[in-house]
Amino acid sequence: MPRIKLANKIARATERRRLRNSTTKSRMKTAIAKVGKLIVAGNMELAEKETVKAISYIDKAVSAGVIHRNKGARLNSQLTRQLNQAMSKEKGG
Repeated sequence: MPRIKLANKIARATERRRLRNSTTKSRMKTAIAKVGKLIVAGNMELAEKETVKAISYIDKAVSAGVIHRNKGARLNSQLTRQLNQAMSKEKGG
């Protein structure tokens, strides 16, 4: 434990931020995993809707400062690319 009062306050604030960030990250990762499972299952209509939700969670994490904006852009791009590839395979199939 810190001896100095300010250091103690900073430690408490850091813990609050860590908990808030972990819930945001968890929600984001769960949404991304859900999209992946739907794509593998071949349920493209639901995958499209869940992709929109996942991108929204990613953007919220970026705006809250939980993840870097480049990582957010990369995740959005990867999700969209996976969905588009799966949809083109389904149509061309």
